[in-house]
Parts: sequence; C-alpha cells; structure tokens
Amino acid sequence: MSRTRTSLVAALALVAGTSGAALLVAPAGAATASVPCTVDYKVQNQWDTGFTTAVTITNNGAAKSSWSLNWSYAGNQKVTNGWNAKVSQSGTAVTATNETYNGSLANGGSVSFGFQASYSGTNAVPAAFTLDGVTCNVDGGGPTDPGPTDPGTPGGRVDNPYVGAKAYVNPEWSAKAAAEPGGSRISNQPTAVWLDRIAAINGVNGGMGLRAHLDEALKQKGSGDLVVQLVIYDLPGRDCAALASNGELGPNDIDKYKSQYIDPIASIISDPKYAGLRIAAVIEPDSLPNLVTNAGGTPTTTDACVTMKSNGNYEKGVSYALDKLGAIPNVYNYIDAGHHGWLGWDSNLGPAVQEFAKVATSNGASVNDVAGFVINTANYSPVKEPNFKITDTVDGQTVRQSKWVDWNQYVDEQSFALGLRDKLVAAGFNSGLGMLIDTSRDGWGGSARPTGPGPMTSVDDYVNGSRVDRRIHAGNWCNQSGAGLGERPTAAPAAGIDAYVWVKPPGESDGSSSAVANDEGKGFDRMCDPTYGGNARNGNNPTGSLPNAPLAGHWFSAQFQQLMQNAYPPLP
Repeated sequence: MSRTRTSLVAALALVAGTSGAALLVAPAGAATASVPCTVDYKVQNQWDTGFTTAVTITNNGAAKSSWSLNWSYAGNQKVTNGWNAKVSQSGTAVTATNETYNGSLANGGSVSFGFQASYSGTNAVPAAFTLDGVTCNVDGGGPTDPGPTDPGTPGGRVDNPYVGAKAYVNPEWSAKAAAEPGGSRISNQPTAVWLDRIAAINGVNGGMGLRAHLDEALKQKGSGDLVVQLVIYDLPGRDCAALASNGELGPNDIDKYKSQYIDPIASIISDPKYAGLRIAAVIEPDSLPNLVTNAGGTPTTTDACVTMKSNGNYEKGVSYALDKLGAIPNVYNYIDAGHHGWLGWDSNLGPAVQEFAKVATSNGASVNDVAGFVINTANYSPVKEPNFKITDTVDGQTVRQSKWVDWNQYVDEQSFALGLRDKLVAAGFNSGLGMLIDTSRDGWGGSARPTGPGPMTSVDDYVNGSRVDRRIHAGNWCNQSGAGLGERPTAAPAAGIDAYVWVKPPGESDGSSSAVANDEGKGFDRMCDPTYGGNARNGNNPTGSLPNAPLAGHWFSAQFQQLMQNAYPPLP
C-alpha cells in the first residue's frame, strides 16, 4: 500500500469504563490563510481536583524553527507537569515552548503536547491563545469531544490507524487493574491482547479468545473507528535467548505454526463482521533481533538462537505472518525491532535493518505488508532522556564512553525509533513507515528520578546522575525494580511515530523469580532471579529484578503497585 504521512496529530482521551479509549485529533492544517494558527485544546480526563489536557497547534503562517504558545486561565488552574513541551506558569498566565526535538513547525504543520494541572471550582477552556504573539482561533472541549478521522489512502488503509480512533480496552486486564487499590486510575487504558499460544485463540481456562475480544471491540467501537492491538507471539523455538518466555512450539514446528496458529488467526480476523475494526498486529517480539545479536560470533550467543538462524524458521514464520495478515485490508503489521539498548550500536543496527528487509521481501511477504515497526516491547527504556543527549561531552570525553552508554549511538527510544526509521526507509521500506513505542513501563518516576543533569566530575558521574533510567544495566529486562508507568497511550506524538502504546499490559510478569512447574512451556530464566549476578548480556551485573514474581504473563500485584507509584507523568 502507499502510506503518505499526514499532519494530523492526536492525543489520548480517557473514557470511563470499557467503552474504548478515545483518540482525539486536531485540525489538519487546512484552515484558510486568514487564520494564522489554530489551537485545539482538549481536556482529556478530569477529576475533583485536577485534569489532564492535550493541546495541538496548527501553524497556517510562515514556517517556524521554534514556537511559544501563551494563554491565561480565568480560574485557579495550576499546571503541575507537562510533556512534549516546556510548560511554565506565572499567576494565571501559562507559557508552553518547544522542546529541542519539536521546534520545527512548517506551514500547515501541527505539533502536540500535554500537561497535568490542579484546579477547584470551574475549569473553563481559555478564551484566547497566542502563538509567538499572534492570536489563534481555538477549539476546545471535554473528554468526549469527537475529532476528525485520518482521511486514509487509496489502498483502503489509513496512514496511521491510531489517528481518529478509539483504542480497545481489554476487559480482562481492565478488571485486574481496577481490582488493585488505586488501579481505577488506569484501568480504562488500552492494552494489547497477547496471543501467546494456540489455545489463546479460542480462550484459555474460560477466558476470552480472539473472536470474543473482537466482538467486544465492536461494542466499544460504536459508530466511530477503533484500533485493536494484537501481539502475534508463538514462533517455533520462541525467544531463543530468554527461558522465561519460551513457547510451546519446538524449533522445527514451522508447519504447525502456520496451520494451527497463523491460519486460524487470519481466518477469524478476515470475518467480514470485523472489517470495520483497525487491527494493529505486533509481529513476534524479540525474534529477529535475536538472530542479529545472539545467533553466532558474539559473547551473547546461545545454542537455541544458532539453531533458529540455521533452520530459518524465525524468518519463515515472520514472513508468513506478514503475508497472511497483510492480505487482510484492515490489518496493520508492526514488526518488533528490539530497543535502543539492544540494537543501538552501528554493528547491530545495520545487520538488523538487513534482516528486517530480508523477511519483508521473501517467502511471500512484501514491504507493503509492513505498516511499521514497534520498539521497546515489554521493555523499560525511556522514550526520552531529558537530562543528557548522545552528543554531550565531559572534559572532552563523549558520553558514549561512559559505562552506561557503552559506545551506543542512542540513549533513548524516541531517537532510536527515528534513526531506525530513516535506515529502514533507505533500505526500501515505504516512506510512510510508522513507529510504535511501548511506554507501558518506562516512566521511571518517583523520588529516585533525577531532576537535572548530573555532576561534571567525570563522564560516568554525569551520565549516572542524569539518566532517568535507573536500571543497573540496560540489558536488564525482567520485572525491573523501581520502574513506573510511562507516557499514556497517545496517537501521533511526533512525526514518524504512529503512537505511544501499552503493548505489555502493566501488572503482567516478565518471568518467575524461581522455577515454577507449568504447562505453558515457560522456563526459569536466572535474569528474573534478584539474587543472580548476571551474564554477558547484562555485563555480568545483578539483574535488578523484583522478588516473588509469578510466571511470565501472570498477574504480579506488587509490580503493578510499584508501576503506579513511580509513574511518569505521575498519576493523579
């Protein structure tokens, strides 16, 4: 398909219950020249003492390299924190200025940011906004205000499935979240449905199967659009470098994967009754990155990954999934691409792009079967490191020389996503390629979060004092202590990024802290053991894992509570 990036920018609105999470969309810059700018101000969520708001600016004048938006409140509203802009307040006057990464604002272009504020009494929309001193018109409203939809492309798919659409709230996850103290604050957030074994297609132990989820999605959809997020995750020899998430299929079970897993999923999704749903399919987390880094010639090599590279069944399986699901007009395939702490080095990123291009152009698959890529799936790397950047130096030493960065080319997920996207397009993927970032557990808030850059006494002191990612090592991936909920699911938060999403449902374990007998094919990985001293994949460091964790995918209440406590942006 042809996917041409539009200038539509959206922000998530929280809607009580399981009626889907509405994605509000700003005007698309088609205003007449007589209106120099448009401000779309939407209250996303409001409670007795506070609210969150999404603001989208559309510039109808000359292109800008930086911007400043001003408004005043008629009441006692006080901004407490913001994201995607520097938001400050003096009295009733509020100023929002661009971050370093979103200062460019073309004619007809849009930029979006958000903030949280306190108030009492009434919470009226500001009467006027000025962009760099010029008065804009304003559209504003409450959490249920609808927005325009993405106009789409000739092939039937829209450019970005998240724009103009609600997102599916999984009732099973929502119920578990709501049952936790304080969990109702996030229980209406959209999370992905993991199809992690053949039995999950029809439902496990009386739970919802795929058809039940899609039927529920139709109810949540109503008369608008809705995107359902599915994780395709049952390759032969699955997750060859992590025992905790091993699967049910043996290394040579490629025919079973095709006929008993992918084919039934494709058959259900292609039922005409579901044609009005947008299906975002996350394709096989960790599989292809493992072939790049753990399948030979490196200290992190495992025999299982060598086998999967040799027999080609990861590649055959991913290509088959892309081909079969990509043939369904309302499916958007997003291939998993690890995270910056895995593939961010040039020595890994180049081969990874070649691997992705190979599977997207072989065994029946085409680049037109790929809507985009997803990074940070079930991981903890921050979207942005606000206190330092890869180009910083200390006494002439680049931060790349620090033990934490370790010569990586990236320090956070958003820069990695955009850098990877550029390389993918150069390798032959469509220019409208969209990226997803899993922000479900990468917030790193709480009292341990640095408030500014670290000391300039050494490159290590600077980086360690600056970084909001408080893991012991960036290779630690299992039930990380101190982590918090990240950015709430948001459509089109930046150019090239289709959405921030919660692929990993917060509260579901990464793996058990000790061996647990089970019939799910899940082994015990010492990286989930808080007493383990590590291995080559985490620089032989302690794991930083929480104790008393259950099997991967099972509910982990203690982790859920910590994620809420350390959420960033903070929860109300």
